[in-house]
Amino acid sequence: MAAIQLVGISKSFPPGGRSLFGLGGRMPAPGEPSRGLPGDEETGGKDVPGRGAPFALERFSLKIPDGKTTVILGPSGCGKTTVLRIIAGLLEPERGQVLFGERDVTAVRPGERRIGMVFQNYALYPHLTSEKNILSYFLFHRKTPELDELAHQKYERTSKLMGVDIAYLLDRKPSGLSQGEKQRVALARCITRDPAAFLLDEPFSSLDQNLREKYRLNLKRLLSEFEITTVFVTHDQQEAMLLGDQIAVMGQGKLVQVGPFLELYREPMNAFVAGFLNPDPLTPAINWVEGGRVASTFAGCTLGVRPEDVRLDRFHEGYGIELTVEDVVDLPTRPEILVSGRCGERRFHASVLSSADAMAVGRLWLRFERFHVFDTASGVRLQGYPGVGSG
Repeated sequence: MAAIQLVGISKSFPPGGRSLFGLGGRMPAPGEPSRGLPGDEETGGKDVPGRGAPFALERFSLKIPDGKTTVILGPSGCGKTTVLRIIAGLLEPERGQVLFGERDVTAVRPGERRIGMVFQNYALYPHLTSEKNILSYFLFHRKTPELDELAHQKYERTSKLMGVDIAYLLDRKPSGLSQGEKQRVALARCITRDPAAFLLDEPFSSLDQNLREKYRLNLKRLLSEFEITTVFVTHDQQEAMLLGDQIAVMGQGKLVQVGPFLELYREPMNAFVAGFLNPDPLTPAINWVEGGRVASTFAGCTLGVRPEDVRLDRFHEGYGIELTVEDVVDLPTRPEILVSGRCGERRFHASVLSSADAMAVGRLWLRFERFHVFDTASGVRLQGYPGVGSG
């Protein structure tokens, strides 16, 4: 199958009820602490705009490369599943086009799009055994010897790919399966259909951590073998990093930035992307510093500094700040420690190598080895230091 393109897609939902944006869907101001980080309780739990407000995708455009995995990543309620359902044909956009290659499929029914979809709740037929669920695509077509042979071939191929993880489940119905087992059956059903594209809506959300890690790796292997166009929706950044050839970050119904994970992390387009992406759960995503505190050159701007881009400096060289240290926390299995304290009225967190200086509670000079400069009003990234591109 060729690439999938969404061109100028708009879709709105009426106001009232629970907002589809939910907590964390808004774009933060660049100087505002990210919710959930140490010290955020000092913000007083400000209300989040958008609860109960109308939700909309607005002129949403995205190209999904042929044979690659595109992960749509964003906070809960930002519109990820809405995009997936529009690709699948389960929702019709009010404006815009859905293209499969050069073919406009905007008005084409879901069953005619040759897609395989794994839902968050797996959507298995409760009255069928696992084996019949896996072959369900063939159950709804006229029975012929040719179709039976094709079903047998597809089933054998799927069983070989899935291995012993699927064989012992075949005679059991969904009510007798664990969440992990349901996930395997749903994925096997998707593979057996031999789709032109995979659409996966947070398929690991119901699994415990050990199973999540196992099946992420299994899925990565399967996707690599198939080289099939895949759209994977998640809010989990570990999944995005592992599975995605490209990441599409969403916020408030809009596509914010697209690219490989490291590119987005190192060169975020705005404060939302910078504050949202955090591959290291042991440290906060980014620190916000008033530019004028660092140098007059940055007066009126806001600096974003990753905790790992800070070094202790006794000589006060380069760009940096003086930090009043309040907390020192060991990071298990690492040579670094997390130093936290105050820079003016804001909290600042730095991951630095453990040393006598770092362990001392008092004043430390922290030099910034790398940082981003954001426009305080709009949140747009203006430039990076040193040599981190420009927005």
